[in-house]
Amino acid sequence: MKVTINIDCTPEEARSFLGLPDVQPLQATMLKEIEERMKSNLSALDPDTLFKTWVPASIEGLDQMQKIFWGQMMAGGQGTEKKEKK
Repeated sequence: MKVTINIDCTPEEARSFLGLPDVQPLQATMLKEIEERMKSNLSALDPDTLFKTWVPASIEGLDQMQKIFWGQMMAGGQGTEKKEKK
């Protein structure tokens, strides 16, 4: 046996019937705050600011990586010389 029930109501009516809270005022407040935060952070997204923030960090990272690489190469070369001398 199959029973189908169709209920024609709006979302607000369904929420109130089921006892669910109305979150529309909270959602509107949160969206307004998110919009304000996004507008205030847009100044950090201009190309000059991004370039100044990212480039020094990446150059320092490359220098550190190169120093680590050369340090391992030098340490590896010294280790083989010690084994040959023994």
